[in-house]
Amino acid sequence: MTDSSVLLAQAERQCQRRGVRFTPIRRRVLEMIATATGGLKAYDLLDRLAVEHAAARPPTVYRALDFLIEQGLVHRIESLNAYVACPCPEHAHGFQLLICRHCGRVEELHLDDVDAQLITRARELGFRVERQTIELLGSCDACLGAAAQA
Repeated sequence: MTDSSVLLAQAERQCQRRGVRFTPIRRRVLEMIATATGGLKAYDLLDRLAVEHAAARPPTVYRALDFLIEQGLVHRIESLNAYVACPCPEHAHGFQLLICRHCGRVEELHLDDVDAQLITRARELGFRVERQTIELLGSCDACLGAAAQA
């Protein structure tokens, strides 16, 4: 996992280059996601944010999440309805997520050849891909090791 301060600095630079506002709320939501062990759900974010900002409401969190996704700073884990920070937001290609069903750890892969094959095959079938989500659910080495020790 990339250090959250590095991710925040990358996010700030990327937003500056794109001419979009990286507001304190957006920054804080990204920081919360970046420091989480696994994905965070929107209402978990809201609960944490409400401790610091009494006026925080669901639309506040969802607007921040929409912005962070649009900027490629955060990914939505479809199967868990949760969010995880992107460790390399400048990577413009598809990604795949490895999700440990025991500890919740999420690792991001960039298998560009897989992405290209899917897009090519979709085009051959007359389909235009707008978004893809590839999630692989399983067990990480640490959890497998812990299970073997038990």
